[in-house]
Amino acid sequence: MRIEAYNQVAQIYGTNKTNRTQATKQTANVSDKVQISQMGKDFQVAKKAVAEASDIRADKVADIKAKIDAGTYQVSADDFASKLLEKFASVY
Repeated sequence: MRIEAYNQVAQIYGTNKTNRTQATKQTANVSDKVQISQMGKDFQVAKKAVAEASDIRADKVADIKAKIDAGTYQVSADDFASKLLEKFASVY
């Protein structure tokens, strides 16, 4: 058995352990950062505005209610059928 060869191998492994320890110390000071792009920020603002907006347009509803109460609201049968077919065509 050659003792010199064992000493050389031990030195190599000893050096690698030291390097790993130093590398770990260097990466311990590094921190992660997240940056949101301007488009992402704009999207968040738009999303918030849509969430806060009402789904019902009160001005249109009030106008139609007034016409129904007065008996002047007229719906075209052709327009109604067209919208109905459009709705079912988009579903299927």
